[in-house]
Parts: sequence; structure tokens; C-alpha cells
Amino acid sequence: MDKKTNGTDGACNRREFLRTATMASLGASLGGLAMEGCASLPKGSGAEIPIPVPRETLRIGFVGIGGMGSNHVRNLLAIEGAELRAVCDIVPEKVAQAQELTVAAGQPKPTGYSEGPTDFKRMCDEEELDLVYTATPWQWHVPICLYAMRSGKHAATEVPAAMTIEGCWQLVETAEKTGKHCIMMENCCYDRSELTVLNMVRKGIFGELLHGGAGYMHDLRPIKFSDAGEGQWRRDWAMKHDGNLYPTHGLGPVAQYMNINRGDQFDYLVSMSSASKGLQAYAAEHLPADDPRRKEQYALGDVNSTLIRTVHGRTILLQHDTNLPRPYSRINLIQGTKGIFRGFPDQIHIEGRTEGHDWESLDAYREEFEHPLWKKLGTRDRAKKAGHGGMDFIEDYRLVHTLKNGEYPDQDVYDAAAWSVLVELTERSVARRSRPVDFPDFTRGRWKTRPPLGIIEG
Repeated sequence: MDKKTNGTDGACNRREFLRTATMASLGASLGGLAMEGCASLPKGSGAEIPIPVPRETLRIGFVGIGGMGSNHVRNLLAIEGAELRAVCDIVPEKVAQAQELTVAAGQPKPTGYSEGPTDFKRMCDEEELDLVYTATPWQWHVPICLYAMRSGKHAATEVPAAMTIEGCWQLVETAEKTGKHCIMMENCCYDRSELTVLNMVRKGIFGELLHGGAGYMHDLRPIKFSDAGEGQWRRDWAMKHDGNLYPTHGLGPVAQYMNINRGDQFDYLVSMSSASKGLQAYAAEHLPADDPRRKEQYALGDVNSTLIRTVHGRTILLQHDTNLPRPYSRINLIQGTKGIFRGFPDQIHIEGRTEGHDWESLDAYREEFEHPLWKKLGTRDRAKKAGHGGMDFIEDYRLVHTLKNGEYPDQDVYDAAAWSVLVELTERSVARRSRPVDFPDFTRGRWKTRPPLGIIEG
């Protein structure tokens, strides 16, 4: 399989840098679409990644101080045992902002790195760090995580962890070779309803699981056409790719319900996209007549639907819908032999508990099944202020807690790869008239014996 390009050493102008890097990645990742199945085969040793060595303080270097990056920095500064030693961004003002936040939190001023798009390498080379955390545009997640692990640091990344099959394999193989963890920060696994449902699943309330529903349904049109933030790069992906570009928010929790990589495994998928109309219509209605963006053409279908089957015969319907007017939803559905739950709004039906064929509110089950992790952290003022209802703070807290205390992370590199690989797999299926595409087994068979994620107390 041809290697994929995941980054570039382009100019430091933020807009041109982001656009150049994105388009380079887009073009390179299409090269293998004509190939059958999953073209990348296991190449590494398959060695299990060890439990982290406990340490009194977790020394962190942060790359990408944008919207989500700034949120993570604030969270980390509020978590005991986390020390922000270095910050990196191609915009010096963003580095300075993070340095000011750190000093205001009572920590020493972190070293700043802003000498171009690959200055994260100098940070990794010069700083004594335990963890490198990235919240950069998608195409930079893999190169930053790889360099961090090869420099002897754990890596954490915003979602998706990788945009290609090859990138997923690189993360897995490098984590195994270096013995360093690579953790994708899927915050939706820590939302209140997802944690409650996970607790109910573990207690057998839904019986044997058979089907799930997941998605990312979010009207992002104003963000995609913004002159700042994700508007500088995210729309470019829609010009060349047609599949599910952002699969992990809805899929992560459902994969945990079903013990994917820990007793079951994604087997194969089929994927289909609608026509592409939403971004074009939005541009025609909202942009000036002479705006060059009105002439852009987009490959990305407005609604992508993917059906996944697991080795043990479970199914998952996964959807991506970000170019049309609609309310927000991640679907968050799980169905078993004894009942069903669906989110947005949260509704539940349990045989023997729910009367007739009606739905109940999940609130009726909160007192009995509230997850202990949410009880401990979700109601804190810091969590409420962290964004997304508290789940952002909990995911950062758990990252620090596990790496600092020598515990295995809640999500590992195999989860990062299995959930992120949907990006290229769906594109391959769509391009071949929805033909089935097999999933790689990033665990190399160890999914059969790896223990499920338990109910975390704190």
C-alpha cells in the first residue's frame, strides 16, 4: 500500500499553511481507492503496550492552542498533578495566551514554540515531557503523535486520531515499538447519558446486545465558511472526500457498550452517501456574489450512512450529517434482548420495567444507574465550566489520572485506530458503489481475550 502524506512543511502563514497541508493530505489519501479490502497488513511486533510508569507530576507539552486546544489547556491547569511545561502553535499570540493562562494558574511559564509548522519536533527534542497533547487540524495528528512517541513521550490527540488506514497502522505500530501510549480524546464517551447507559449495559439491563446507532449530526455550515478556526481547513476536506470524515463522537460510546477490541471486533462495513447540495446552497445564499467560495465544488455527500457488522453478529448504523440545517444529535442508540435506549432526547424501554410499548425518560433510571465517575466529577463547577456539559473536563482528568498513577488508559491506541479508520474505509465503500470493506484487526487477534472496559470509580 502506498504511504499516505499526513503533513507538510509549508509556509507559516496560518491560512496558507492549513490549506496547503490539508490539500496535500487529501490528494495523497485517494491513491488506493481502487484496491480491494483493507490494503494495509499487520507489520509490527504486536507487543502489548505496557502500563504507564507512575509519576508524581505529569509534564505536558501542548500543540495547537486553538478553540479546543485552549479549552484543554484550561482543564489541564485545573487538574492536580498536571504541569504544562511547553506550548506550541504556529501563531505566536496563541502561544503567549497559553503562557499567560499557565502563569495565572500558579505554574511556571511554559516554554513557547512557534517557529513554523514543525516546531513541535524541537519541543519534543528539547523538553523533558511525559505527554505531548495535540489539538491541531486533522492532518497533523499522526505526525505529531508519531514524533512524540519516538521521542519517548506518551501522545494524546483530538479526534479523529488519523484520516487514513496507513496512519492508523503507524500509530499502532509506533505505540507497540516504543511502549508509549497513544490516546484519542473521545470526549463523548464521558458524557452523562453515555456513562449511565454504559453502567446499565454492564449490569445486563438491556440483555444481550444486538444493534447500535451512532452519528455526528451537526449543522457546521457557519463554521465551515468562517474566516477563523476550523473554517480555515475543515471545508477543504469536503472538496475531495466522500465518506464519513468524523466518525468517532457517536461511534466511541457504542463501541464501548459492545466491547469492541475487548471481546468483539468490527468485521466489515458498507457505506453510502447522498448527493452534495448543502454547502453549495449555503454559499449561494450567504456569501457575496464575488466571493470565490461560491464556485467551490464538494465531493462530500451531505448525509453519509454506514452499516457495520461485528464478528459476533451485532450491527451498528453510523451516520455523518454536517452540511444541512438540523438539530444536533449523536443518535446514541443501543438495543438488546431486554430493552432499548435512544438519545437526543434520552428515552428508554426496558422489558418488565416499562409499561406497554411506551418510552420512558432516562431520568427515571438516574438514581439507580448513575455512573460513579459522573457522580464524582460531572457535577463539579470546573466540569460545568469546561464545555460540552462537563465531559471535556472528565476526559482530561482521566488522561492525567491514568498516566500519572500508572493505570492503563480508558481508551488506547487500538480504540483510536478502530474508531478512526472509518474515515478511509467509508470512502472506499462509497467509491465502489457501497461494496463491503473489511476492517483491519489492529489488535492482531488479541481482541478475543482483552478484558472489557470496567466501571471506573474515579
